[in-house]
Amino acid sequence: MIGLLRGRVLTKQPPSLLLEVNGVGYEVEAPMSTFYDLPEGDQEVVLYTHLMVRDDAHNLFGFIRESDRALFRALLRVNGVGGKMALAILSGMTADEFALHVQSGDVKALCRLPGVGKKTAERLIIEMRDRLEKVEAAGAAPVLSGGAAAAPSADGDAVSALVALGYKTAEATRMVAAVFTPDMDTETVIRLALRGKAGG
Repeated sequence: MIGLLRGRVLTKQPPSLLLEVNGVGYEVEAPMSTFYDLPEGDQEVVLYTHLMVRDDAHNLFGFIRESDRALFRALLRVNGVGGKMALAILSGMTADEFALHVQSGDVKALCRLPGVGKKTAERLIIEMRDRLEKVEAAGAAPVLSGGAAAAPSADGDAVSALVALGYKTAEATRMVAAVFTPDMDTETVIRLALRGKAGG
């Protein structure tokens, strides 16, 4: 089991990144909460990881905070929730917001997340209430601030990232168009698009 990686981020294409560790490149899938806090330039980053083994693939997921990994693992234990949906949940709202919606039984708020319908939202509320206490007990890693330089295709990259998180292409395009300005980097566009969706 790979539990932690320390290295440099070579490429970022949300929700995937390539992390170089002692000359070896690891392809890691991460929630947007992790992308927002990745360091700038060649700074070293530490990711807490979860390896998911399937018959047809080995998927490695990475998180800046250990508490995010704990929540991800708790979500995987919910019937019908896989790695892609768990990433979408962690990308669409903070762990604190998710906990608040679960504890208050706010089905409507959870249904705003991609791939989460009413039945799944109700299942999340029922199954996650008891597990959240264990998640909150998990330690958190220091947050490293930083962002990517602006890219000319930030809007296109943001749409691709939202589609990879489970949104339909037309919906992702509308979400990005509603917030995009040419001076934004990809992470900022995604953050604002998801925030707009959560508030809609």
